[in-house]
Amino acid sequence: MTTTPRSGADVLDLAPVMPVVVVEDVEHAVPLARALVAGGLPGIEVTLRTPAALSAIERIAQEVPEAVVGAGTVVNGEQAGAAAKAGARFLVSPGCTPELARAMADTGLPALPGVATVSEAMALLELGLTELKFFPAEASGGAKFLKSLTGPLPQLKFCPTGGITAESAPDYLALPNVGCVGGSWLTPAALVGEGRWDQVTGLAREAAALAR
Repeated sequence: MTTTPRSGADVLDLAPVMPVVVVEDVEHAVPLARALVAGGLPGIEVTLRTPAALSAIERIAQEVPEAVVGAGTVVNGEQAGAAAKAGARFLVSPGCTPELARAMADTGLPALPGVATVSEAMALLELGLTELKFFPAEASGGAKFLKSLTGPLPQLKFCPTGGITAESAPDYLALPNVGCVGGSWLTPAALVGEGRWDQVTGLAREAAALAR
């Protein structure tokens, strides 16, 4: 059985933590996805930072149907289209321009466009977007910044990403305008490179247990 997000809100509701994954070797994609799903984290953001990324998305989409795989670090329309073609079920960008917002919308996929300021958030709200990525979270004011937005911009809900750890994640998840957090701590390069999937599952299980 698969879960198909219909909107950005559905993506935020998949689990308390969204693994942010860098795949260097496409052969790691499927076992990595299975390890994360086994730990209770079905939503997986594969960043488009490596030559293997699109192939990794395609492999996960085809071979791990219980995973909801998305493409991260989408910075232009070409990448958005390629990610959709590869089987991505949502898109995430580090920042956003009107052109990129249109391109992501044209794919028909749920999207979490990135913002780091109040003005950027308001600009996307004018386009009708209410689910956003807050990036880079720790460098841009962290949980205190997002808490300050609950009054003036209560319509918005965020997935903060960037510098968040297992220790700091609960501070974000306690906020009413945070649906989930993005975490790269779940897939350390050493564990992935050595195929230590049981340990990845353990980290995922701990993350899935975080309250939000």
